[in-house]
Amino acid sequence: MLGYYLDLSIRSIRRHKVLSALMMVTVALGISTSITMLTVLHNLSGNPLPQRSDVLFHPQVDPRPLNLPGASDDPPDDLTYVDATSLFQLGIATRRIMTSSNVLPVRADVDGSSLSMTTVRATTGDFFAMFDVPFIRGGGWTASDDDHRAQVVVLTRTLNEKLFGGDNSIGRTIVVATKTFRVIGVIDDWNPRPQFYDLNGSIASGGAYGDSAQLYLPFYSWLEVPQDYGYGPMRCWGDPVAGDHNPKAPKCTWVQFWAQLDSPAQVSDYRAALKQYSQQQHQLGRFERESNVRLLRLMEWLDYKHVVPAVVPMQTYIAFGVFLICMVNTVGLLIAKFVRKSGEIGLRRALGASRKDVFIQCLVESGVVGAAGGAASLPLTWLGVWMVRQQPVNFASSIHLDLSMLSAALLLAIAATLAAGTWPAWRAANLTPALQVKSL
Repeated sequence: MLGYYLDLSIRSIRRHKVLSALMMVTVALGISTSITMLTVLHNLSGNPLPQRSDVLFHPQVDPRPLNLPGASDDPPDDLTYVDATSLFQLGIATRRIMTSSNVLPVRADVDGSSLSMTTVRATTGDFFAMFDVPFIRGGGWTASDDDHRAQVVVLTRTLNEKLFGGDNSIGRTIVVATKTFRVIGVIDDWNPRPQFYDLNGSIASGGAYGDSAQLYLPFYSWLEVPQDYGYGPMRCWGDPVAGDHNPKAPKCTWVQFWAQLDSPAQVSDYRAALKQYSQQQHQLGRFERESNVRLLRLMEWLDYKHVVPAVVPMQTYIAFGVFLICMVNTVGLLIAKFVRKSGEIGLRRALGASRKDVFIQCLVESGVVGAAGGAASLPLTWLGVWMVRQQPVNFASSIHLDLSMLSAALLLAIAATLAAGTWPAWRAANLTPALQVKSL
């Protein structure tokens, strides 16, 4: 029976080509507008590390004075060097890292190699295992390498191609700001969006949705490199020593810290240890604020930081407003179309078709229009996403159209037109057959 209704729908669409085409265009515009913005929101609010996000935590403590002008009640995003190294000694977490980033001059350790400014990430050895960073060759460094200030580095595929032409660079050396480092690993171009592990420190590479670092080296070794370019997102307060941006000053926050806690017991123990540490520092007189700590999971951290730009949800609401207007217009067009068919509908009823048969026929026709409009919306959605990617905003390159969004466009188009066609189909099914047959 469904095949029969589909055949009737296609015949009806061919007879009323202009009106049917107008409905399909209306549906296509509404769907493409809404799915484009839904794609942007989906890309920006997604989980950057779904396989591990439940066990990754961002601890915060508050070393700031009580009367610091303009300070919020929330603890700073980053830690001081003193607090980071102290928390690093806690034996509770399965893994933990200290990290920061900046830009440094880098070249291959060969004659004639050109110098280029490269985004560098300093971190401790657990970084690669904690975040499932994919290696092409070699591997990361060990905790012993961290302790002994080993002069080793890990390159990205892109930087390896730039410095060594894509050859196997394991064991070769590069110069980073006058110091020589040995290459021990090459990773694939790894760039989770947003860069959850350093939302503030990624400013040099475009912010939370910018590009990841091209070069990774041990945290303490990085500290010993000539730092004419700063230590990342450093925020200081107080005396002139802090004002000089001394990375080891107790009044400068700049270290990002992450801990891997694999069980609820670990989370509870770590949270208790964090509070205890804050209380101890308060008793020593270093912390003026009493036990102002926070321990957030990865996705909680992203929500807390509002990483999705405020303009994106607003534009998404506007897009769905356009979609609603298009659907209202579709209802009016369907009513107009079914009114034109009133004589045909009356004749079917006179020949024995029930109200249910007419209702289903009209609803199937609405669904066919929706499917055609959904298909037409796919290239328009692709065009919309392409236009978003051309915008001069740091998250533009993060936006991509995947199969789930294309499927959503088709399903939404069919569901919306079926919903829009319900009332026009009900009206058509309740027409009086005798009056419509007289009009033929």
